Amino acid sequence: MRYFIEFSYHGKNYFGYQIQPREITVQEELEKALSTILREEIKTTGAGRTDTGVHAKKMFAHFDTEQILEENLPHKLNSFLPPDISVKRIFKVKDDFHARFDATFRTYEYYISLEKNPFTQDSAWQIWRRDLDIDKMNEACKILFEYDDFTSFAKLHTDNKTNLCTIYKAEWSQNGSELKFTISADRFLRNMVRAIVGTMVEIGNGKIQPEDLRTVIESQNRNAAGTSAPPQGLFLVDVGYNF
Repeated sequence: MRYFIEFSYHGKNYFGYQIQPREITVQEELEKALSTILREEIKTTGAGRTDTGVHAKKMFAHFDTEQILEENLPHKLNSFLPPDISVKRIFKVKDDFHARFDATFRTYEYYISLEKNPFTQDSAWQIWRRDLDIDKMNEACKILFEYDDFTSFAKLHTDNKTNLCTIYKAEWSQNGSELKFTISADRFLRNMVRAIVGTMVEIGNGKIQPEDLRTVIESQNRNAAGTSAPPQGLFLVDVGYNF
């Protein structure tokens, strides 16, 4: 039987979601807790992989077992898991339903603090030494919808079979001294959101103009885009499925 697990985590202490040799990851902690409680080796498949230091407010993974799971399994798991990983629910799905390949969209949020804030050092990019023009950044967001090849924002030397993505939403909003970038797409390339944010900040601080984003995208050259934004401001906030 196949089960889906919905969970969240603070990424500061982890080298991303996906298991890596000799590094601590969220997937490793999750599988260790599941295997201990269910007394069998459990392997999970996540909806995606987040980089070192990136957070997830809503993440999904699937796993298979012959056992009929108890309703209080999420509560038991939370007792075994570290404080920075939390399981919300576990539910049965069709045996061929896939956490990664059956996802219809993913949504990320990126946070920037426009003031030096000791309480958001691990959850936002601190940009308090210069102003950002949010109107120009939103003007640039509209340009993203004109394209589907985002090679310029992809991490180099990965195993991507295609760099094509369909972006459904991209916008900046401001609440006091906090900027939030929301972006939703059918799929994302590794490092894509952070590379887009880094380029948007260059637009916001006047280093380049919004229309220059077309040149960046059409070049299909990672070196043409801005430096990647730091990981701590990035949150995976939703993954869509047709359950």
